[in-house]
Amino acid sequence: MSTPSKKLAESLEILRRLQQTGSGAIRARDLSRTHRERLFRNGFLREVMKGWYIPARPDEMPGESTAWYASFWRFCAVYLASRFGTDWCLAPGQSLLLHGDNWTVPTQLLVRAPKARNKVTNLLHGTSLLDIRAALPAPDEIFQREGLQLFSLEAALVACSPRFFSQNPTDTRAALSALHDASSLLTRLLAGGHSTVAGRLAGALRNIGRDRFADEIFETMQAAGYDVRESDPFQDHLAHPLPTRENSPYVNRIRLLWEQMRGSVIERFPAPPGPPLDIDAFLQRIEESYLSDAYHSLSIEGYSISHELIEQVRSGEWNPAGNGADQDHLNALTARGYWQAFQEVKKGVHRVLAGENPGTVVEEEHNRWFREMLAPLVGIGLLQPAELAGYRSGQVYIRHSMHVPPNSNAVRDAMPVFFELLREESAPAVRVVLSHFFFVYIHPYMDGNGRIGRFMMNVMLAAGGYPWTVVPVGERNRYLKALEAASVRQDIIPFTEFISELVQGRIDGKSVP
Repeated sequence: MSTPSKKLAESLEILRRLQQTGSGAIRARDLSRTHRERLFRNGFLREVMKGWYIPARPDEMPGESTAWYASFWRFCAVYLASRFGTDWCLAPGQSLLLHGDNWTVPTQLLVRAPKARNKVTNLLHGTSLLDIRAALPAPDEIFQREGLQLFSLEAALVACSPRFFSQNPTDTRAALSALHDASSLLTRLLAGGHSTVAGRLAGALRNIGRDRFADEIFETMQAAGYDVRESDPFQDHLAHPLPTRENSPYVNRIRLLWEQMRGSVIERFPAPPGPPLDIDAFLQRIEESYLSDAYHSLSIEGYSISHELIEQVRSGEWNPAGNGADQDHLNALTARGYWQAFQEVKKGVHRVLAGENPGTVVEEEHNRWFREMLAPLVGIGLLQPAELAGYRSGQVYIRHSMHVPPNSNAVRDAMPVFFELLREESAPAVRVVLSHFFFVYIHPYMDGNGRIGRFMMNVMLAAGGYPWTVVPVGERNRYLKALEAASVRQDIIPFTEFISELVQGRIDGKSVP
């Protein structure tokens, strides 16, 4: 090993040890000047502000935001602890979002601290931190999570304004659904004499179907001599009360978002053509779409795939043993995996055309698509066989996205309810749009989520009689921005309109791009 390489390796080993401590923030004092400058010069550190860094990848392009969004919460936890010790807490609203498992990176993080400077600290990529000089909740009302200090769930519900409830209905309902009983809320309501807040929380709980909790709050406060007037802080009512058996706020978040979004989808999507009269002809048209579908779907994911390579893979002329382990080889292996997965997806399409429930079909088939997609990479040792096991066991981040997918435990809670909603959904258009959106929103795999999400969308299109539809690589930016709007702002309209236009074009007979 050359001397420069040896020195860089030494610096990387020190950085690795720092990262093993779980720190998402690297202070200048954590590294010697020599190591810090060497790592920064080689792209392994990125400066957030003077004296503060995050780990980075040297192959990231200038302006790339993924490393920052992946580090945001850990960085803030370390930075705030460095400034304020234990005398700080995220604001009630932000605390409630996190209790509802909404880890979307905020544009501005609001923090309370008795020694705050009432000052904005600018961070990377348009994000910032605003610390406000304000009293903290009592010690037993502070909740520790992922190194962050939050208002406890009950304290946050009491402290949040009616406006927060109406502006963040999904997050607030998801947080409310995590309450195990009303007694912990009542302790705070009675101690503070919060009669108005009690009326608001009783109304909010009744809105999500927790009538027993609502009655308990109302009756207990009245028995204590308070004049309580129940009021619903939400602007609408749920069509279906939230189940009481769920343990994960993420599960109820998906239920709430599904109900919130489906009406917008139905209003904007073409009417379903209905089952095809000739199933064999329908499947043949799907086969004819393969070349374009593979090219565009893989190109969207950043692979450089030619039409010629795709044809070689399909015809069996491509020989993986004759290629070197370079980027071209990786592209070819990925194309082969896509072709194998495509064959399995066609079997799923045949099942739904034969009348099987499309939600059941994709639930039973999607892991097989995933295995076929990655099998060529496992076959030559680029991936370990264990990576075919199924849902991820670690955290994943989406490139350029402020949306943070659920942790691996929440994935295992979320996927069953996702498939339950698909099975029970009666509107073909809703199945089309929300199958794709929620699959990539949950992001259950470490890789391949976008490709499988588009496969899933097309199985749902087939179930409604819609033609196979390709998302063109030329529309990649609009496509990803629409998914981001749905994930971060809970606005499904841009994504619905985008997919609707593509589908309508296919119905009108426009050729596949």
